[in-house]
Amino acid sequence: MMGLLGWAIFGLIVGALAKLVMPGRDGGGIIVTMLLGIVGAVVAGYIGQAMGLYTEGQPAGFVMSLIGAVALLLVYRMATRRTLA
Repeated sequence: MMGLLGWAIFGLIVGALAKLVMPGRDGGGIIVTMLLGIVGAVVAGYIGQAMGLYTEGQPAGFVMSLIGAVALLLVYRMATRRTLA
């Protein structure tokens, strides 16, 4: 249970930092922010470790998680952007 809670807290922190790096109006709230951080961390962490850039527990993992969350936020904004008609 602590593992799930740890991922949720880590995801919330990384997602909030990603929204700070890329300011703008986003819908969703705390749940979307948390999911954004968790998914960004998992995807970027997997890619970084698969490429051999770092191992688990190194500070580079946090940086890669933030980069992944920012990239995911960019994709999220592109997918939910409304067009002016």
